[in-house]
Order: sequence, then C-alpha cells, then structure tokens
Amino acid sequence: MEDVLDLYAEPYDPARPTVCFDETSKQLIGETRQALPAHPGQVARYDYEYERHGTRNLFMFFEPLTGYRHVKVTERRTKQDFAHGMRWLVDDAYPDATVIRVVLDNLNTHGVAALYDTFAAPEANRIRKRLEFHYTPKHGSWLNMAEIEFSIFARQAWPGHIPDEETLKQHVQVLEDERNATQVTVHWRFTSQTARVKLHRLYPSISN
Repeated sequence: MEDVLDLYAEPYDPARPTVCFDETSKQLIGETRQALPAHPGQVARYDYEYERHGTRNLFMFFEPLTGYRHVKVTERRTKQDFAHGMRWLVDDAYPDATVIRVVLDNLNTHGVAALYDTFAAPEANRIRKRLEFHYTPKHGSWLNMAEIEFSIFARQAWPGHIPDEETLKQHVQVLEDERNATQVTVHWRFTSQTARVKLHRLYPSISN
C-alpha cells in the first residue's frame, strides 16, 4: 500500500510517468422495443425483454498528474490483450519516457509473463524494460485511481443499454475527448502518513 501511496506523492516527471491501469466489462444489450424517452426528473425506461449481444472488455489507462486517460475496448481480457495494451502504452502513449510506472491490481494476467506469452523474447524484453509494475495490495483495489475514472465513465459513457461495440466506442471516445481536453485530474489526499494513522490496525505491532 505504501509503495503505491509514495508513488502518488512524487512530483510529475515526464521521463517516468505514473499511469494507473484497470479493466472492467460492459454487457452489450439490444432492445426488442424502442425505449421510452427520458423526461425531466425521470430516466429513460426500457422494456424487460432484450437481446444479449455479448460483452466487451475495457482497459483504462489514466495518468492522474496530467489528466490524460485512454480507454481501449477489446473483445476479451486475456494475457495477450494485456500484453498488447502494455506495448501500446510503451510505443504509442509514452514513446519518449524512460520508464512508465504502472499501478495495477495483482490479477493473474497482469504481469511480465504475459509479455513473454505473447511476443518473441527480444520484443517482450524490450517492452519489459520500459515498464515498472506497482501492485495494489489484496482487497486494496480502491488505491488504484483508474477505478475512480471508470466510475465516471460508467455513469456518463454507458449508463444504460449499449447495443453494440461501435456504439460503445463512440460513447467512450466522446467522454474521453471531453475529459482530456479539460485535463480532469484526481486530487488524491490519502498518503502513507495518513494510512499509518487511519489504518494502524493493519500494521504489525512491534515491541522494542
């Protein structure tokens, strides 16, 4: 926990950016009947009958100190999808960075092994050397600021039924562009010192 919190407390360094990474899924649902439009004080109403069109995975890349985020929509959430996401982060998002510090949870697909399972060893090693993983502790995913950003997208980009992947991508892109244009950031105030006070019961008791 303190490893992640200390990372958040560091000043901005474009050569060593801190990027929060998380993933979620969205079920695609088509309507068998036209939804009733929303009225003031009332949300749109949908019929109880609908068609399932599968699910899509969403990867969130969020750099809190600059207010930049990017959401990638994929069909699956395999090691290969994760590996391609990390290569995009290295080559396209931050090509000039020396190392990218990535905050993420300890999911079994989130690791260096995913790179070697996806790419040839020289390519996997090239990507690996540009990445530095910082894992949130078990039951500590709330320490990942990408979760906060995902909560905004869930309320504004896909609050209701989304029928297909293209519609989902359009909604995501509109909100992503809007928030990047205004550089919306997270004002994180929870530090290691705060944790030692508020979460003192989680720390080991050491007697001198």
